Amino acid sequence: MFEMDPKKMQQMMKQLGMKMDNIPATQVIIKTDTGDIVVEEPQVVKTTMQGQIVFQVSGNVKEKSFSDEDVKLVMEQSGTTDEEQAAKALHEANGDVVKAIMKLKGE
Repeated sequence: MFEMDPKKMQQMMKQLGMKMDNIPATQVIIKTDTGDIVVEEPQVVKTTMQGQIVFQVSGNVKEKSFSDEDVKLVMEQSGTTDEEQAAKALHEANGDVVKAIMKLKGE
């Protein structure tokens, strides 16, 4: 297996106009139309090459079919003060806010 010395790798990358930086992140959240992708304990590398910036993210991934805003809305509309209960109702309703509210209201 081919393994390169890290210093040589950095020199080669510099010659190609590439720069890599580790980003000391504690959490990465990717917002999508269908929910959030949360990366806990992430390792984030920022690579710059020819004016383009690329982020590489790895870590413990959790996908949620609903956002924190959805949880707050369910809490407000259902009258519950229990965030875990609202999140559980959203999870059981596959992210459908209206169904989660109705479930918590007993409808």
